Amino acid sequence: MHKVGFFRSIQLKLILIYILLILLAIQIIGSYFTTSLERELTSNFKSSIDGRIEVLSHYLQEAFNKERTVEEGPTIQEDVQGIIGDIETDSSWNLIVVNNQSKVLATNNYSQQDKIGKKDTRDIIQKVLLFSDEQVQDRKDSDGNRIHVQATPLFDNEEKMVGVIYLEASLQDIYDQLSEINQIFYQGTIWAILVSAILGILVARAITKPIMEMRRQAQIMGKGDFTQKVNVYGTDEIGQLAIAFNDLNDQLKHSYAKTEEETRKLNSVIENMSDGVIATDETGAVTLMNEPAGILLGVNPEEIYGQLIMDVLKLDEKVVDPSELPENGSMIIDFSEDDDIFLIRANFSTVTDEDDEVTGFITVISDVTEQEKIEQERREFVSNVSHELRTPLTTMKSYMEALIDGEWKNEAIAPRFLEVTQNETERMIRMVNDLLHLSKMDNKEHQLQKERTDFIQLFHHVIDRFEMNSPEHIEIVRELPNEKLFVWIDQDKLIQVIDNIISNAIKYSPEGGKVTCRVIKQRHQILVSITDEGMGIAYDKLEKIFERFYRVDKARTRKLGGTGLGLAISKELVEAHHGRIWAKSKEGKGTTILFTLPLMGKKRRNNS
Repeated sequence: MHKVGFFRSIQLKLILIYILLILLAIQIIGSYFTTSLERELTSNFKSSIDGRIEVLSHYLQEAFNKERTVEEGPTIQEDVQGIIGDIETDSSWNLIVVNNQSKVLATNNYSQQDKIGKKDTRDIIQKVLLFSDEQVQDRKDSDGNRIHVQATPLFDNEEKMVGVIYLEASLQDIYDQLSEINQIFYQGTIWAILVSAILGILVARAITKPIMEMRRQAQIMGKGDFTQKVNVYGTDEIGQLAIAFNDLNDQLKHSYAKTEEETRKLNSVIENMSDGVIATDETGAVTLMNEPAGILLGVNPEEIYGQLIMDVLKLDEKVVDPSELPENGSMIIDFSEDDDIFLIRANFSTVTDEDDEVTGFITVISDVTEQEKIEQERREFVSNVSHELRTPLTTMKSYMEALIDGEWKNEAIAPRFLEVTQNETERMIRMVNDLLHLSKMDNKEHQLQKERTDFIQLFHHVIDRFEMNSPEHIEIVRELPNEKLFVWIDQDKLIQVIDNIISNAIKYSPEGGKVTCRVIKQRHQILVSITDEGMGIAYDKLEKIFERFYRVDKARTRKLGGTGLGLAISKELVEAHHGRIWAKSKEGKGTTILFTLPLMGKKRRNNS
């Protein structure tokens, strides 16, 4: 938040408002005062003039009504001049008396004595003579001074106008006084502005101080610190605002704590989920990615923020608009490279606000490579079982149809057909038994009857049986230690494992080949290996020979009567005894099947 400059602050605005209000008040008062004073002074001045004119008119009317002869007494002109000389007037007044013929009879201005006896042609005098009404004017003279001009008619006893009193009086003194008063007001205004500015600063600071404190507190609250409070300086509106602000601080502190708690819970849930979670905004830009998602996608979650979800999931060619993602519900995304299969399932959902406007998307991703492999294996298993069962059934059906068609009468052919049918039936029975055995192991239904067993003695027993029944062209070589090696095993199950491995070695051994049976004692286990000199297995197929129904040479295996389940069963049984089984081979140089079994500890051997 930027700091507010003084010229943009509310403090300056309050000061200016305060000064303007004071200035406005002074101007209104000064205007009213000067106007009233001007009106009062001019009114008093004119009242004084009217009083003097009224007195002068009375004496002049008597002078005009006085009967006089040529031989006796003063003339009208002398009487009028004597009256004007006796009347007390201001020295600045210019007083003239004219008769009804516009002839000047007298004046109080000695510099204008030469105008006595001459006509005065002033307009204002002529209007009075013409209309018999008093005329009053306020105007400026040639020097720019304000003067009051008044012309008053004179009447005799018969109400006949006999003359005019013309008066010029200066108003400049009044306006000079008003100017001095205005100057005093201007000076007072300046002082009032200075005082009001100082008071305005103090008042503005008193008002803005709690506001500034609230602003600072708001900045602190924006950083997540709710420990401080705003000072309350009074009970006025600003004080009430400060109290409300502190209440808001407490409520935000509580809400923030709850939000933080919920956020921590959510983050904990997201981070501890085994599935990957990716959150995006409404444009599809990544805003959150947990660690499992980064591991699945092989990216750093912190470096992926801001990138588009289509780019992260490599969907740019499939999806153009992020809003189309939820319409797909979920999809399988192939991240496989070369022979390394890697499949991810992505589930999409939208995040909306209270107005049902889309504000973001949530994508949950999980590794479904194994699931897809299992599903593929299940489909292949069903296909293989169907194929393996269909082959003997088809053979049996063909031979049975031939027998039904009359071949049973042929003593040379019928027994051979029945023998083939019997062999195929036995092969199907062995296959079904092997499948049932695998099913029980998959469902953890088989129970191992383990007992303390000398494995070397058991191995000799199995090899002896094979030597009695094996073809003459196969030699079985024993490389067994001359000591007792005790293991905790189910003898029947281990005999089945050894039978399966040796049977395969004999089947795939060439004429004059050898099958080597070897046991090596290691620190905590024994290593058993059975090696043939057959055609061998390619390196990329070694791991697959332990899969169900897998055959390196399918045609030869069927010919030899194999089901393709022997090594798969052996693998399950060895692992059930906490051992491991694997194969080594080179094409054209034979194959070795190896497995380990844990040795019994001395303490357990002694107890048993």
